Amino acid sequence: MIEILDTTLRDGEQTAGVSFNTNEKLTIAKLLLDDINVDRIEVASARVSSGELEAFGTICQWAQQNGHLGRVEALGFVDNGVSIDWIANAGGKVMNLLTKGSLRHVTMQLKKTPEEHLADIKANIEMAAKRGLEVNLYLEDWSNGMIHSPEYVKYMLDHLQHLPIRRFMLPDTLGILCPDQTLQFCQQMVKMYPALQFDFHAHNDYDMAVANVYSALKAGITGIHTTVNGLGERAGNAPLASVIGILNDHLGEENSLDEHRLTYICRMVETLSGIRIPDNKPIVGDSVFTQCSGVHADGDNKDNLYVNKLLPERFGRVRKYALGKTSGKANINKNLEELGIHLSPEQIKLVTKRIIELGDKKENVTTEDLPFIISDVLRGGNNAGSTTTDNIHIVNYSLNLTRGLKPVATVRISIHGKEYEQTSAGDGQYDAFMKALWKIYEKLGKNHPLLVDYKVSIPPGGKTDALVETVISWNNNGQEIRTRGLDADQTEAAIKATVKMLNIVEQRS
Repeated sequence: MIEILDTTLRDGEQTAGVSFNTNEKLTIAKLLLDDINVDRIEVASARVSSGELEAFGTICQWAQQNGHLGRVEALGFVDNGVSIDWIANAGGKVMNLLTKGSLRHVTMQLKKTPEEHLADIKANIEMAAKRGLEVNLYLEDWSNGMIHSPEYVKYMLDHLQHLPIRRFMLPDTLGILCPDQTLQFCQQMVKMYPALQFDFHAHNDYDMAVANVYSALKAGITGIHTTVNGLGERAGNAPLASVIGILNDHLGEENSLDEHRLTYICRMVETLSGIRIPDNKPIVGDSVFTQCSGVHADGDNKDNLYVNKLLPERFGRVRKYALGKTSGKANINKNLEELGIHLSPEQIKLVTKRIIELGDKKENVTTEDLPFIISDVLRGGNNAGSTTTDNIHIVNYSLNLTRGLKPVATVRISIHGKEYEQTSAGDGQYDAFMKALWKIYEKLGKNHPLLVDYKVSIPPGGKTDALVETVISWNNNGQEIRTRGLDADQTEAAIKATVKMLNIVEQRS
């Protein structure tokens, strides 16, 4: 049985610019333990701040009430018991003691001999035992220790192996290892100390964290450290999603993890951390279950020729078929099936031609755009860029921004030829616009979608007149709609995306 320790709330929070408050930490902790069912979570570093202490105490209190306290861990230091008191007084029961795993770190950073460091470690372990804490032990910079001072690593383990230490944790602190080195070094640990339980802690500086995790598991390591979305120092840590994939599909190792809620927690951490998941991120990225090539869609139609073990349904997702210049008739048919639209072969040819034209113009075409494209093509439209309808459009609007006052928006909108107007204040110009818009919808008794994501892309180069792309995701009665606006003004781009959404919803209602 492989153990997973997720350290999103400790090591992951060391990502530049990432800081979770108490409620956010508690939310993530609950999702990791209750929904994903990771074995353990590392949630704090001792002595960091009063906010860290509050968050750790809150998580420990919740964990105690729900039978999870033994699964909640905090990083402690060799500091003559100060970290031990910090953890114990907050209600913690497990300390991950940070010690030095390379001779260079001991002599250059601590300015001590191995014997002195060992004595300090033993003293702190004794103090932890007296306070009722279980101890795991990090050998920081272990990977460099194995390369440059293996005799030091052996010295430490020889003298620590009989102490009350539950797990020995082997960090590739600077992300320097390759899979061959990881396999060799981890095999040495397991062979020399078969009675000890080892964890492997990977960093991704050479983009080999997941490959190194694979090698560590092949070597017999039984504990792996992860973070959600690969958050962590510098290039980050091994992503939880990728580790789940190799455990289940490549190694067939028994584990406790629940895949189905994985996408949800990854999106939640994306929102709370402010660090975007790349579209091509394995398993949880927007594009990973999207087929772009028409050849792929054709193969899937015939016998799922382009499907692998990573089925999107495992992770609460569905397969999609992108629309663009590489799309073929098979992609179009897949999207038409989803929408319940039937076209003749000749009509499909015309629609395919129009989508290719849009792709050549670098237009992003979504499933939601397809009904408008079909309508335009079938009525003989000649505007290759047209994907909108006139059922709903903005007649005009006014946005007022005054320093020290909330922005105010006045909106006049035409719905099926009849005009309506409302004014509202908001926390920003777009928020004011939306509140005025929803006032109109509420008066008309019309339901409206909820905005769930808002992404702005601005080209590099510092040009203030450059086009801004705004992509907004909406939840309309459980269905996701994604619309795009393009303009030199960010708010105007968002408004264009909003009007596009309104017409999609209107057509479906």
